[in-house]
Amino acid sequence: MFCPNRSFGVPTAQLTRFPGSAMALTEVSSNKCAGGFQKVYEHDSSELKCKMKFAIYLPPKAETDKCPVFYWLSGLTCTEQNFITKAGSQLAAAEHGIIIVAPDTSPRGCNIEGEDESWDFGTGAGFYVDATQDPWKTNYRMYSYVTEELPKLINGSFPTDPDRMSISGHSMGGHGALICALKNPGRYKAVSAFAPICNPMQCPWGQKAFSGYLGADGSTWEAYDATVLAGSYSGPQLDILIDQGRDDQFLSASQLLPDNLIAVCSEKKIPVVFRLQPVGPRSCLFCCLTTRNLTGGFTPNHLS
Repeated sequence: MFCPNRSFGVPTAQLTRFPGSAMALTEVSSNKCAGGFQKVYEHDSSELKCKMKFAIYLPPKAETDKCPVFYWLSGLTCTEQNFITKAGSQLAAAEHGIIIVAPDTSPRGCNIEGEDESWDFGTGAGFYVDATQDPWKTNYRMYSYVTEELPKLINGSFPTDPDRMSISGHSMGGHGALICALKNPGRYKAVSAFAPICNPMQCPWGQKAFSGYLGADGSTWEAYDATVLAGSYSGPQLDILIDQGRDDQFLSASQLLPDNLIAVCSEKKIPVVFRLQPVGPRSCLFCCLTTRNLTGGFTPNHLS
């Protein structure tokens, strides 16, 4: 049990150091939800050199047992709040006994010149890479934060089963989920993505972010492109689910390029379920389908 109080009732804004964790967490909010608790914590990140927030849903089962973990990565301009307030996933997570972790999408308040000038680069747009270029390389290390620091913090502070993790995301976060799974064979039981940026080297969003964070040498971009990574994947079977809205304006604008990823996965015999949904706005897609993913069997079946 992660907290000696069976009701999980740690007062808001209380500094808490959990058994087995060297990291102090400050609880920002706690709300009873679907029989469990929806909480938000803040901590000092060693990777990002700033304070970071993450949301965590603890199902009723977490009071007595270790639970699998579903990591959610949000898209451009989002914070840790978007998923927990819009997706409605807590009921399904409570039913299946799954912990949901949703981090912020970038460092915040680093006082880097230009970080707040654009909605698709800088604050709220970390693109889940480890930057190598000044002035971003000190703070913008979202890949290492999501794959290393955050899981260690979660596993050391909450009643998780570290052998049962899956990862998912929307848009930029879908890109992040795909590369995290492809770069870490066997770590995640499954990966699902909603309207993901599948081939960022070939789209304007990715080209802008990668040139800024990683520099002009395109060969360094390949380490963070799901389509390229799929072409060299040699790990255990990885099941991929992609949901895409048929009328998504960014699909027609060639920002997402799912066909490129699907073609490579088909060649490499990586199992992909691609569902083209009769849904238009991207916000509707992720709100409607994330809960369906949790209730419809894909995530629970892989985490069982």
